[in-house]
Amino acid sequence: MSPGINDAVRATMRPSAADLEPYDPTFLPASINLSANENGYGMPDDVQAHVEAALAKVVANRYPQPLSDALRSELAAWHGVDPAQVMVGNGGDELLFNLLLAFGGRDHALVNLPPTFSMYRLYAQLLETAVVDVPRDPDSFAVDVDALVTAARAASLVIVTSPNNPTGDLFPIGDTRRLCEACPGIVLLDEAYVEFAPEGSTAAPLLPEFENLAILHTLSKAFCLAGARIGYVLGSPSVVSALATVRQPYSVNALSQAAALEVVRDRMSFSATIEEIEAERERLAGGLRQLAGLGVRVWPSAANFLLVRVPGAHEVHRQLRDEHSILVRDFSATPGLDGCLRMTVGTPQENDAVLSALAEILKGGSR
Repeated sequence: MSPGINDAVRATMRPSAADLEPYDPTFLPASINLSANENGYGMPDDVQAHVEAALAKVVANRYPQPLSDALRSELAAWHGVDPAQVMVGNGGDELLFNLLLAFGGRDHALVNLPPTFSMYRLYAQLLETAVVDVPRDPDSFAVDVDALVTAARAASLVIVTSPNNPTGDLFPIGDTRRLCEACPGIVLLDEAYVEFAPEGSTAAPLLPEFENLAILHTLSKAFCLAGARIGYVLGSPSVVSALATVRQPYSVNALSQAAALEVVRDRMSFSATIEEIEAERERLAGGLRQLAGLGVRVWPSAANFLLVRVPGAHEVHRQLRDEHSILVRDFSATPGLDGCLRMTVGTPQENDAVLSALAEILKGGSR
């Protein structure tokens, strides 16, 4: 329970909210932050200039476009869909919450694939939605697709993350088809990291085939707009209309809309950086594999992060933070992720620093 809530206030709360632990990204000061899966390379200079010029023209004393119409149209053109198939939100998190608000609740069930993004379960619990877990393989984190399809047959909502956070693995498009065919409710593919995956990894080609398929994207990761909070859903007009019925008014501010519009128009300018992150991901993974003799294991990833198992992970996390000013994400207490840390792929200098620090810490611990 949240320690800051006293008993008198807790007694007045919605019961499903009173029992929740708040989401804590554990941001702490550090010289190198590899904990949040942001694009640490920053925005290309030409895009930055376009964004700054657009922001200077924003009329801040008027409300923003309620449905982000200009941005919505640009996103639709990018993905080859009608604007009626796009819903823009205040980050992917607002859209996830609205998805549970529209399709969850009592007598509804969410099928979840742990270990995965914890907000799915948190939002479901807040909105009194039953959660049916189909656990991933404890060693490979592969999905038991047959078990998932069976569970989906009685579900109001299924959420699959591809690439999965924090394990980095992709969900095959053929399995997405099976899932959409089986599920009477909505199937959401959360593709927040798909820009870092091999070409052809997105489930978007299935959108014309399945009215119950929705796909979540964000501009927070590959496109350097984590601070602007812009996410969007692609889906059938019916699904988008359902999301529109529960959305908060004016939730996407005018400044974020203006910045996002320029980023989407200039999206090809990010290609070189994305390719460099992908190359650094493989180099960082190779460096971690060289530490296998010290007990390190790293899983393959199609995202901009790596899941790494190390001896004494919680203490390693502390030493990285306190002695080397490097912040990574500690998942070692999460069920199914014993001993695991998640490391965002940083710049070459940042990746070298984490490899060096990790080797130093583990060699010291092995004496």
